[in-house]
Parts: sequence; structure tokens; C-alpha cells
Amino acid sequence: MRLLLVEDNERFAALLQQGLGTAGFAVDLVTAAKEADGALEAGRWDIVVVDRGLPDGDGLDVLTQMRGRGDATPVLILTARGSLKDRVNGLQSGADDYLVKPFALEELVARLQALLRRPGNLLGLALRLGNLTLDTVGRQVFVDERPIAFSAREIAVLEHLMRRSGRVVAKSLLESSLYGPAQEVGSNAVEVHVHRLRRHLIEAGASVQVHTVRGVGYMIGEGR
Repeated sequence: MRLLLVEDNERFAALLQQGLGTAGFAVDLVTAAKEADGALEAGRWDIVVVDRGLPDGDGLDVLTQMRGRGDATPVLILTARGSLKDRVNGLQSGADDYLVKPFALEELVARLQALLRRPGNLLGLALRLGNLTLDTVGRQVFVDERPIAFSAREIAVLEHLMRRSGRVVAKSLLESSLYGPAQEVGSNAVEVHVHRLRRHLIEAGASVQVHTVRGVGYMIGEGR
């Protein structure tokens, strides 16, 4: 899942990027309201986390601009402003959730996953295909109910493929979901993750197979 983080505290943002990355999110960071507006107009994210105290304005302004453009991407406000009035203003401005600092990373991840599980959003509790099950909350893969070890990025690739079972998923979509724009990505990075994922599925006895559609992307389906 691709996440846009709008946070000007560099140390705090780095900790969030690391923690959310471990939880399966590909985190893109901007540090000001103007940067956030530009990024949101130019790109697409699955969910947005916004701090209110930005150097060039209130994070609620970013939210107002989004909703004014008809952008319904889920937004969680993450801020030290925790009064009842602040929380009510945030939710009435169009935020989907409001979390006050300090907080536990586990709670932030749980709230983000809950937002993505809402009707019309991306995250279901479990995905199943053949004898393969992906627990999207626990980030765990099972074959015939047996837990199988996969890396975080292999799970991210598998999730995208399973959500579009029987359809081709473009390589460019996988790449943009796995890596932020500031990250250096090797030309064959996606191929490496898919190769390892395919090998692990075969070794585990999964009844599904990842197919390569040359020049386009990848597709998962039943049958070996």
C-alpha cells in the first residue's frame, strides 16, 4: 500500500517511514503543505497521513484542498493538537481519523488498516486463492493453513497480485507501490521480487502460479 506522509519533523518522519515500511507500506514523504498539494495533484496514494503543524500552514488546509478537488483518499490526521475542538474540527474538515501524539506505532498501523478495510477501499482482512491465504493485517502467508516466511516486499507483491487475481498487474504499478520516488530502484528490482515469490510458492506447494506477461506485467492464478 502506498502512503503519503506529510510531516516536517525529519527525525520523527524517518522513524515513521521505517516502522510503516515494516508494516507493509511504501511511504513517500513531503515536509510542507505546498509540497503535499503538488504531490497529491500529480500522483495517487492509497492513504495519506498529515501533521497539522506544518512550516507553511495547517495540515487541515491540505485536507480541505483534497476534498475540494473531489479526492476521497482516506486521510488520517496525526498531530499534537489533541483538544476536543481540534479533533472535531479535523473530522468535520473531512479527515477519516484523528490520532494524537504521542502514540504507539501499532495503533497507527491498526487505524490505517481499518481505514483501508472500509467499503470502497483496498484492504480486506484475508485474501484467498486455491490453498493460498494472505492475512493482510498480520502480514502473514499460509499454504494449506501452514505459515510460510516471505519478505515484506514479497508480501506486498503477492497482495497486489491476489487483489487482481486473473488480471494482469503492470510492472510499473508494482514498482510505484513498492518504492517511493526518492528511492533508487534497479531496473530488475520487481523481477527479483517476483522470482523469489514464485520460488517460495513452488517450494511451499501452493496451488497457484505467478505468470509473466511479457512486456506488460504479472498475473496470478490457480494451476501449476
